[in-house]
Amino acid sequence: MLWSYWWAWVAGGFVLGVLEVLAPGYIFLGFALGAVLVGVLLGLGALAGGNLPVLLTVFALASLVAWVGLRRTMGVRKGQVKLWDRDINDN
Repeated sequence: MLWSYWWAWVAGGFVLGVLEVLAPGYIFLGFALGAVLVGVLLGLGALAGGNLPVLLTVFALASLVAWVGLRRTMGVRKGQVKLWDRDINDN
């Protein structure tokens, strides 16, 4: 099936990366990194004969780790507060 090809995972990761550019906020970037990692592992043979449940588990764990890492490095810093100096209704 399609999920057993490494290039399908990498292509899916790139599509999710493009979605991240269109909807910024680090929503899809963790999923994109997880999909690319699964594709790389499939390409290297580390997940040889990987059936769908195994691939999805690796994808979910890799996406979670990537999201947590991105959140720690690029998230809101402690003490950072958004200050509004004007209202949208002020003309």
